[in-house]
Amino acid sequence: MTTLLVIAKQPLPGRVKTRLTPPFTPEEAASLAEAALADTLAAAARVPAERHVLVLDGEPGPWLPSGFEVLPQVAGGLDVRLAAAFAACTGPALLIGMDTPQVTPDVLAPALCWEAHDAWFGPAVDGGFWALGLASPSPALLLGVPMSAPDTGAVQYRRLRAAGLRIGGLPVLRDVDTAEDARLVAAESPGTRFAARHSALTATTAGANKVTTTTAEANKLTATTAGAGA
Repeated sequence: MTTLLVIAKQPLPGRVKTRLTPPFTPEEAASLAEAALADTLAAAARVPAERHVLVLDGEPGPWLPSGFEVLPQVAGGLDVRLAAAFAACTGPALLIGMDTPQVTPDVLAPALCWEAHDAWFGPAVDGGFWALGLASPSPALLLGVPMSAPDTGAVQYRRLRAAGLRIGGLPVLRDVDTAEDARLVAAESPGTRFAARHSALTATTAGANKVTTTTAEANKLTATTAGAGA
């Protein structure tokens, strides 16, 4: 039985997308997270896996479509939580997060084919990964991988290679972590709920200026820090 896993947090203010604040308020950041989650689940629901599972930190909301089994996340670091999600599967499994609302069924569908691959890997722009598929789910392949680091994806990929797995590649996608990420992903996928919500939040001149100014200030700070360390 092939399983498609989506790992996510309940989109509550102050608990999700905290790096979007500022320029967005905690409530606005949570609304963007909810839109991203809804888009991700809608795409996942259209992928012909035999089992669709939401691995959730929190409680389900009206954004959850029918047809999903809900499993609670275990306690621990992200590597532990990902490993536990795979451990709940008895056959091939593909896991994605809630941070790529631009993902489509066409992007995901190839990763449910296992004839020539033992694993599928979707790298993220920030150095992490947005998708991981395993024909034979093994928690040991994830435990101990440093998460939320610039080399997370590279370390995870090396772990798969070291296990002798035949790895299929998925496209590089951008996670929504910062205001700039949100702007770029919304522009890339204008037909999504995420893009509509982002447009509504930044439609006014004040809102657009708030995002632009904060991004410029962040870039200036990065440049100043780099110069100080040179």
